[in-house]
Amino acid sequence: MRVKDLLSEWTKKPTEQLTARKYSVRLPVWDAARIAALADLFPARTKTQIITDLISAAVDEIESAIPYVKGKAVVSEDDYGDPIFEDAGLSPRFRSLTREYAETLREEAERVRDAKRTGAGVVTSVK
Repeated sequence: MRVKDLLSEWTKKPTEQLTARKYSVRLPVWDAARIAALADLFPARTKTQIITDLISAAVDEIESAIPYVKGKAVVSEDDYGDPIFEDAGLSPRFRSLTREYAETLREEAERVRDAKRTGAGVVTSVK
């Protein structure tokens, strides 16, 4: 999602699954004021949802800004039969790490949900 798409997204209901972990940040005063203003403009969204959406959009933009680095191996061909080379830059590693962390976070969220159903306590670890 792009930052400019957030305004239309904030008029819809959130559907993204959240982690069991909480992340705590201290914002500069001006940024906190702008978050509060956005929450007033979009009363269907909490400040937490707005911050979550902003972080998500920013990470998407960072990911798309990671430059492609042409590798040596040909991984495919385009529609014209020209070779497409592997990305030897940071993108493949970023995607791989993201998948690993996503799996860990999903499993953790399931453990927390299961523990709430059974009344057991849950300990989560942060890497």
